[in-house]
Amino acid sequence: MTKSILVVEDDPVISQLISWRLKKLGYEVKGTAQTVEEAISRIRSGAPDLVLIDIILAGGDDGTALGSQIRREYDIPFIYLTAHSDDETLSRAIDTGPSGFLLKPFKDEELKVAIEVALKQVPDA
Repeated sequence: MTKSILVVEDDPVISQLISWRLKKLGYEVKGTAQTVEEAISRIRSGAPDLVLIDIILAGGDDGTALGSQIRREYDIPFIYLTAHSDDETLSRAIDTGPSGFLLKPFKDEELKVAIEVALKQVPDA
């Protein structure tokens, strides 16, 4: 069964590129979102198997707020994608209990491994 992934990225070009790469790797892109609110709305309308979250989102809450809410309310695995690896960002991200963390730019192989490891953490995935 093909696993579905929600991409949360505020840059439409990067979001499109990630979606294309996911499809190329054999995953279904359940949709994309640019904000925390949009992501929660998409999850409520049909939960994906996994969420990829950019930590730095334009306007409003950042990706760690979304990660915290997903962990509390939905228990869906999520992986952070970010170009920011400073100690403060890393600490905030780790505190939310992600299933993975990938630094941009990343290779397709790294993306696939992170997704597969995250999905194996879920019973019956």
